[in-house]
Amino acid sequence: MKAEYTDVRQHILDQGKVIITRKGFAGVGLNEILSAAAVPKGSFYHYFKSKELFGEAMLADYVQGYLADMEVVLTRPGQSAAQSLMDYWATWTSASLDGSGCDCRCLVVKLSSEVADMSEPMRMTLLDGTSRIIARLALAIAQGRVDDSLPSVEDPAHMASTLYQLWLGAAMLTKLRRDDSALKTAWQSTLAMLALPLASEQ
Repeated sequence: MKAEYTDVRQHILDQGKVIITRKGFAGVGLNEILSAAAVPKGSFYHYFKSKELFGEAMLADYVQGYLADMEVVLTRPGQSAAQSLMDYWATWTSASLDGSGCDCRCLVVKLSSEVADMSEPMRMTLLDGTSRIIARLALAIAQGRVDDSLPSVEDPAHMASTLYQLWLGAAMLTKLRRDDSALKTAWQSTLAMLALPLASEQ
């Protein structure tokens, strides 16, 4: 029973995330989520007492998965912290455009402005999530100081925050432009800020 509960709940979260990433939170009705997940309304309310609570759970689940994927990229064996960091940023350039200009990776970009004015609990969930992402980037940068692949970075926490803001802004512009020009600029700026060779461009 516990496994079934977890599977159904996760299925609802996964299906809702796909739709909301494309249309936004306010633009998706409960019936659309129910239809995509093929569950009755009673089942939805068994797991989530409201659409807002579903939104909180969806964002928390998204961040957890994002951090897990991030950890894999940043801990690849046999390479420096600098290489791992650039591999991480490369995932932004390879996955930000999928033909529709939107990807599940950009859920923070898609919802940040919308939910900040709509739901304080959802805003706090996203804020906590982005803070954890930045903290993980700071740890990777600090490791780059230890392995001497990023010796010029004096303040890992500040650099992590600056880089994340740079790439978040670039991702937003990518959605507007429907091309990767902003991401290419972010890539070059990141190399310059980390004092890495420009020849390592993807």
